[in-house]
Amino acid sequence: MKIAVIGTGYVGLVTGTCLAETGNDVICVDINEAKVKQMQAGEVPIYEPGLDLLFHRNIEQERLTFTTNLADAVKDAQIIFMALPTPPGGDGAADLSYILGAAKDISKLITEYKVIVNKSTVPVGTADKVKAVFAENTSIEVDVVSNPEFLREGVAVDDFMKPDRVVLGTKSERAKKLMTELYGPYVRQGNPILFMDERSSELTKYAANSFLATKITFMNEIANLCELVGADVDSVRRGIGSDDRIGKRFLFPGVGYGGSCFPKDVQALVKSSDDYAYDFQILKSVMEVNERQKTILVDKVLKYYKGDIKAKHFALWGLAFKPETDDIREAPALYIIDALVKNGATVTVFDPEAMTNVKNVIGDQVNYAKNQYEALEDADALLIATEWSVFRNPDFEKIDNILKNKVVFDGRNLYDLQKMIDLGYYYNSIGRKVID
Repeated sequence: MKIAVIGTGYVGLVTGTCLAETGNDVICVDINEAKVKQMQAGEVPIYEPGLDLLFHRNIEQERLTFTTNLADAVKDAQIIFMALPTPPGGDGAADLSYILGAAKDISKLITEYKVIVNKSTVPVGTADKVKAVFAENTSIEVDVVSNPEFLREGVAVDDFMKPDRVVLGTKSERAKKLMTELYGPYVRQGNPILFMDERSSELTKYAANSFLATKITFMNEIANLCELVGADVDSVRRGIGSDDRIGKRFLFPGVGYGGSCFPKDVQALVKSSDDYAYDFQILKSVMEVNERQKTILVDKVLKYYKGDIKAKHFALWGLAFKPETDDIREAPALYIIDALVKNGATVTVFDPEAMTNVKNVIGDQVNYAKNQYEALEDADALLIATEWSVFRNPDFEKIDNILKNKVVFDGRNLYDLQKMIDLGYYYNSIGRKVID
């Protein structure tokens, strides 16, 4: 099939590349000329494991191309995916200007039937708004399909190629047939394609992410309570995770959730609820708790140093909001850095992939190390904000020789408590006994 993907951000680029991998001819469109030239030259603009292999293979086999020319992209496309940003506005509502603007541009270019797919995360009623744009600007028949993405950064290629479900919102039998043909190769093992109305599909995405954010936040609250009552959050996690009604995933406590999806999706669902005069109290609490959780590690630091860290220097391992990505949007590490600096401390940071992105955002507010051990030089203590695999089994003898004091504040519970006792560390993690 001939496919156009409008927008080459995280979702658009993964979507376009993976669609090309099953034999479709895909043309990706972006208004950023420098980025398009970069991709035309074979450079992947984001870090995502496994994407580069598919990206280069499909470019070489001429199934994946890039352009800034919207007219060229949509001319022959049977299906047009819109994978455009929907950033939160000042009131928390998703900004639909990019999507509605693109819909208007496309409507003036098409000359035959097209399926328009909303791949972006959008509030309930967006498909209706897109339909209205096309109805206002063209007499050509189109079907607008809601097709939310469920891509986890770090495993997005696997998630697309082997989805646990494909959600499609449309009442059109013609669109259903085309979308079933398109997604058929990805669900050969029997995972479902779930057809529903557009509004249910749009709400499904927000409901899924908001539920997972709530589950994470609940576990962080349990962890904080564990510290007060003398319980161990790892034991509690295993105890409740063994119940198949609850499940084992998203029960690991830490310094809060971040990224491009959970924060804005929870916020957007709350705003949509407010628009319908519904007070979504649970999600409002989730946002409040998560905001506090992002700097809970700094609270531990301040308590340890009796409120005064003006002359202290800290090493921080991990900047991305999660491992296996360079995404720093709403990353807890940024909040930790800000709080440390505001309290007069200095910081040296290291992350395997996100250093450049952080430098572009905060510049020289911190020092940037070449590796995790260089970050420890002259540091009074080590803080850990992201659970990269490279941090899980470090050379503690080397750490002992570089770090000024054997003090670790671990926001991801990477290390065994008994091991840290044996090594003689002060070790303060989340929801577990503090090792003095």
